[in-house]
Amino acid sequence: MTTYFSKGKYMKLLAGPCVIESEANIFKIAKALEVYQNDNTIDFYFKSSFDKANRTSLDSFRGLGMQEGLRILQKVKDDFGYKVVTDVHESYQVPAAAEVVDMLQIPAFLCRQTDLLVACAKTDKEINIKKGQFINPPDMKYSVAKVLKTRGCDEVSYEASKKHGVYLCERGSSFGYGNIVVDMRSLVIMREFAPTIFDATHSVQAPGALGGKTGGDRTMVPYLASAAAAVGVDGFFFETHFDPSIALSDGPNMIKLDELEALINKIKKIEEINR
Repeated sequence: MTTYFSKGKYMKLLAGPCVIESEANIFKIAKALEVYQNDNTIDFYFKSSFDKANRTSLDSFRGLGMQEGLRILQKVKDDFGYKVVTDVHESYQVPAAAEVVDMLQIPAFLCRQTDLLVACAKTDKEINIKKGQFINPPDMKYSVAKVLKTRGCDEVSYEASKKHGVYLCERGSSFGYGNIVVDMRSLVIMREFAPTIFDATHSVQAPGALGGKTGGDRTMVPYLASAAAAVGVDGFFFETHFDPSIALSDGPNMIKLDELEALINKIKKIEEINR
């Protein structure tokens, strides 16, 4: 079994636009993120989705589809040398996605979907399981166990998950209707059985706030990311765009590309204290 931990790189960074809007936009954003690929303190993954199957409205933009989306992600890998992560929503998508990406991501709404978890576990790819907004953090242990047991490991622990390439991702919890909050205790709890990535951008969502669309407040992203860095995590997830105001998915939550570097530098300083 491959050991997935990248020695000499202390922080995973998953960053990119929410959804593949066009090849031109993807390459514009990918070029702007090149600085993180060249940073030897960061284990960088370019993130974007070929399909967003969990949009609020049927009329919302979902992406370019699996075939075209994976073609573009492969081109990003070829041109920039990036590792790539993307969402899969159904088991049949897994084999095709695994031919291209380095990490398969389980959307929060599907974090307990056994067939999907098992299909991903049968590949040799890293797996990032996003915690459902409705899930008690300790119960994410069972989602991790589904992957580890499929990969032949009966132990559920941080070290076992790291060895077998299984990550958890905190993205907030539902707090009443239309609001997401982050309980920082969940980072400590989930790190008992898997390396944990903090998704700072989805954690500021306001589901349904825009009348059939998800709203949010990107101004809160730096504060939550800083808090997570102080608690201690294994990586960060930021959706980013050159102009979030025109983004076709999750625009209110995405951080602007020209604001990301300062935030990453701030996180590094906080993490240095923890080290």
